[in-house]
Amino acid sequence: MLRFGIISTARIGEELVVPAIQDAENCVVTAVASRDLGRARAMADRFSVPHAFGSYEEMLASDKIDAVYIPLPTSQHVEWTIKAADAGKHVLCEKPIALKADEIDQLIEARDRNKVLVSEAYMVTYSPVWRKVRSLLQEGAIGTLRHVQGAFTYFNRDPGNMRNIPSLGGGGLPDIGVYPTISTRFVTGKEPLKIQARTDRDPEFGTDIYSSVKADFGTFEQSFYISTQMAARQVMVFHGDKGFIEVKSPFNANRYGAEELELTNQNHSESQHFRFQDCRQYKLEAEAFTRAALGGKDEIVTLESSKLNQKVIDAIYRASEKDGWEPV
Repeated sequence: MLRFGIISTARIGEELVVPAIQDAENCVVTAVASRDLGRARAMADRFSVPHAFGSYEEMLASDKIDAVYIPLPTSQHVEWTIKAADAGKHVLCEKPIALKADEIDQLIEARDRNKVLVSEAYMVTYSPVWRKVRSLLQEGAIGTLRHVQGAFTYFNRDPGNMRNIPSLGGGGLPDIGVYPTISTRFVTGKEPLKIQARTDRDPEFGTDIYSSVKADFGTFEQSFYISTQMAARQVMVFHGDKGFIEVKSPFNANRYGAEELELTNQNHSESQHFRFQDCRQYKLEAEAFTRAALGGKDEIVTLESSKLNQKVIDAIYRASEKDGWEPV
């Protein structure tokens, strides 16, 4: 069993990831750390976790854990990933693991220096939904892929929410713009070459709240939009010359709709529905990460892939400041 320590009592950890780790077959949470010992103890008690620490440093120095899960504000991801790796712990860090592609180089160095596993927590890459999309594309189910279309939106104007605070790494692109990008790269195995984009910012918060993006992958194009101030919606469509695949709830399975995808042929004379009951993508993520940390060959999100994904986000920001194409 891989023993996880949780750095902070952040909501995503408490509501989604910690329950998934506790339900996993090969890992368990043995410690929670917070700068407030009372909060750490309360979360630890909720999940029957034996150890609570009143500082992150104290937990990293402990022999009670083998790995850490980091759901801190985005602006702190690089710092604490390096500290955890230097403490000899494997690291599963929430996305985005960094705010600039170049920052990931120091994470790669820390990983290699300490011979630990460091991975960005893109739960979608462990979902059977997305693995089915990849296999359908590889089988030629829609012929030649020509276009990928996507959307990911929600409405949040809470001034106290980290997503609306620039100093904490807030903004729509770091929070959700990464998902159409990682999922398309994951299922196609291709990288975008250049970007066109428009990005709008909230005049009060200063964070990016809307982006419309066009990406040229060479053999196909992608277009998607994301927003933190629009009605909630998620969809991804992969369109080829012989058919198309529509992913109904591509990123937050069961929260925006059913865990299913639909494959439709060229003239709409036939369609197939693939339904996935209770994918538990966070549980699958924890189990795959654990197997890889213990020497297995499971496919995980590498830091090299994370850097390529962040290069796209960096290019979207640059492209939004100019007319025309911006190279990735």
